[in-house]
Amino acid sequence: MTEAALARWRARVEAALEAALPDPARDPQRLHAAMRHGVLNGGKRMRPLLVYATGSALGASDAALDAAAVAVELVHCYSLVHDDLPAMDNDALRRGQPTVHVAFDEATAILAGDALQALAFEQLATAPQASDVRIAMLAELARAAGVAGMCGGQALDIDATGRAIDLPALERLHALKTGALLRCAVRLGALAGHATPEQSAALDSYAEALGLAFQIKDDLLDIEGDSATLGKTAGKDIAQDKATFPALLGSAASQARLQALSAQMQAALDALAIDTEALSLLARQVVQRQH
Repeated sequence: MTEAALARWRARVEAALEAALPDPARDPQRLHAAMRHGVLNGGKRMRPLLVYATGSALGASDAALDAAAVAVELVHCYSLVHDDLPAMDNDALRRGQPTVHVAFDEATAILAGDALQALAFEQLATAPQASDVRIAMLAELARAAGVAGMCGGQALDIDATGRAIDLPALERLHALKTGALLRCAVRLGALAGHATPEQSAALDSYAEALGLAFQIKDDLLDIEGDSATLGKTAGKDIAQDKATFPALLGSAASQARLQALSAQMQAALDALAIDTEALSLLARQVVQRQH
């Protein structure tokens, strides 16, 4: 049943993203096409699935979660569009397709990312929630996207490129760059489901471990995978002299850390007296994924 629920939610968010994005036949057509290219390209949709899985476990309806699921994915997609730019990671491949600046041009990619971020906040601002919940959701997403989240993490990543940093610094970097938006997805679901403080604390513990596990697995796949399987350029972390967990700890210790985080996630879910089967399945997928 849980696999079926994930499939249903994945189909639901795909339809909701399609509906939220501007009509490619309307002007400015090139910008609209670039926005759609950056979103409707077969992503894993991990963040929307976390919104649905968390909210559903707390009794929220799918309809009450749609706007948050769309918003968090739009912010994620905007970040990928900008992350791939020549001034950042200068990548040509994303999800098996040319990156937005390659498929269109650099200026259009910048505008597409900006527009996707703005659209995300518009989606949340019009969510079918009480005004206090909507405001709390907007604040969570803003924090996760800004200097205390992705933007701050990206800045730390740029600063760390080409130099040695210690494990606490690497974990802080990725808690912001990768973990903040994953944690935000869980928190958006918790807000929609009116989680208690105790439930929120356990869900935060789960989400923090998930974010770190996601990044460690990403780092391992970068050295173990190939571009065709990953859908993005393999080996780019080494080529760009990025700070990664395997580079700092080695592959075996990184794998061990991944297993410890898996146990931490399950312990956090076990503390919740609700049905967390979907969240548990998503945690396993993060640890076991091959792309």
